[in-house]
Amino acid sequence: MKIRLARTNDLEMLSLNDKHISKCELENLIGLNRIYIIEINGNFIGWLRYNLFWDNTPFMNMLYISEGNRNRGFGKLLVEHWENEMRVLGYNTVMTSTSSDEYAQHFYMKLGYKVVGGFTPHCDSFEIILSKQI
Repeated sequence: MKIRLARTNDLEMLSLNDKHISKCELENLIGLNRIYIIEINGNFIGWLRYNLFWDNTPFMNMLYISEGNRNRGFGKLLVEHWENEMRVLGYNTVMTSTSSDEYAQHFYMKLGYKVVGGFTPHCDSFEIILSKQI
């Protein structure tokens, strides 16, 4: 198992699987070293991408583990790796969010994230904002 920063040659795979942002923005995030890929023997397992909330707090925007690899601990490993990298970069807090109707909230809480707020996007489920001191 290997966790690495995304490279330009990952762009096509990411853009095919991540429909939440544009290919151009994915390319920008690759250049900023804000996407981590997890793989086994060169086979893609998933990715984590983040940005900065208020330009000063790492905010995980996407954690994705491929269908056949879920519930095997890869998500936890990827989040822990990201948290460690953020600590090395000098951050002491990280954040993320998830919809209240998704299981992910329980996953993040098991990893020590605390609910710090939320909001209801127009015609959507309540979005829970979570934070963790690292």
